[in-house]
Amino acid sequence: MRRCAVLALALPFCAAALAGGSNYGISPGTRSFSGKVSEWPVPTPKFARDPAPGPDGNIYITVMYADRIARFDTKTQKFNEWNLPEGTRPHGLLVDPAGKVWYTGNGKGVVGELDPATGKVVEFRAPSGGSPHTLVIDDAGTIWFTSQSGYVGRLDRKSGKITEYRMSGGPYGIALDKLGKVWVCRMGADRMGVLDTKTGKISELYMGPNSQPRRVAAAPDGSLWVTLYGTGKLAHIDAAAAKVVKEYEMPAGERGGPYAVTVDGAGRVLASEIERDTVAMLDPRTGQFQVFQLPSKNVGIRKAIVDAQGRLWYMGSHNGRLGVIE
Repeated sequence: MRRCAVLALALPFCAAALAGGSNYGISPGTRSFSGKVSEWPVPTPKFARDPAPGPDGNIYITVMYADRIARFDTKTQKFNEWNLPEGTRPHGLLVDPAGKVWYTGNGKGVVGELDPATGKVVEFRAPSGGSPHTLVIDDAGTIWFTSQSGYVGRLDRKSGKITEYRMSGGPYGIALDKLGKVWVCRMGADRMGVLDTKTGKISELYMGPNSQPRRVAAAPDGSLWVTLYGTGKLAHIDAAAAKVVKEYEMPAGERGGPYAVTVDGAGRVLASEIERDTVAMLDPRTGQFQVFQLPSKNVGIRKAIVDAQGRLWYMGSHNGRLGVIE
């Protein structure tokens, strides 16, 4: 079943942010990491990516090149898969409080809803199509998403209407602050885009030459953390002041390729270094990093998330393995 969304004007809405992580509806926990890493091969290793925790404690991923969504049962350590319409090329996903899975259809210009209980799929087509990329959900249940083709989208789940806000620079990662603003990594413009959902006004924050901001995550204190892929740094943003507070050089250096980023319940920042097969954890209170070396080579972490127990889950798009650091 498919539902099409109509083009809407950019009307004011308020997007209150969920606490911490990457605004996936699950408040991240915290734990003392022992550094233990476990990995499981996914059933269909066709560029699986972008893990997200569900309210059932399980981990969901998209399988981009197979048009599937998979769920990993964290108790039985078994996978289940659902087929999506051909050509969907699912990219990002999240699971709402009711257990419904929402995903971006990068190949079809849609945002989709999967009911794992029935396998039923409903799609909402963006007015201008494009390449929907990453999505988040706010406290009101509204879904916000980026499209690499040049806009930020807002999906009203009740009406199925998608509103588009034009934004250049190849919108990529996305997060919500506590002030009703949507923050977007404009990787191709070396800038963060800032959408005020109350007014529809868009502003920007320059991150420096060749910075290439890739992913962004919200911290429990309301600040934001951004991976600067081009310079090998991690940037800390004061969302209220709309300014960079500090930049940290990542342990792997300028060529480490900081990519995925998330924040746990204690405010510690975890970022992958895709060129070095490492995950680095920064404690902002001390300014010190702890580095976790992954057991596999050429892992390819593009997204990672902290679950309610404080465990870090990642998906290796290159090696086809779902992993967890405890």
